[in-house]
Amino acid sequence: MTTLSPLQQFADRVTYLAYDPGVSPKGGFLPGLDLLRNVVSSLNMAAIIAVVGALAVSLGVWAWGHHSGGHQAEANGKKGALVSAGAALGLGAANGIIAFFSTLGTQVR
Repeated sequence: MTTLSPLQQFADRVTYLAYDPGVSPKGGFLPGLDLLRNVVSSLNMAAIIAVVGALAVSLGVWAWGHHSGGHQAEANGKKGALVSAGAALGLGAANGIIAFFSTLGTQVR
């Protein structure tokens, strides 16, 4: 019986951790998957509509602050407009971002 060196034992553990269990995402097998997609799509649309409203309010606060001399209101309006634009960007790009990282994750070996 031969004893393994600590380096060989470590290599065996790493090899065990690198084992591919063969699990990958597949659509169509989970009951209610279409309903879940519809719910998520509806939530995304509701969030986009809310962002449009937040942008309109922020732009109004920005304009009001500018014309009334309220520098704090003007700054808050600018921040709100930038945050609303960023939120719209994130909501619109959500599918692409998830698809990109999911594809990137499948390439990890």
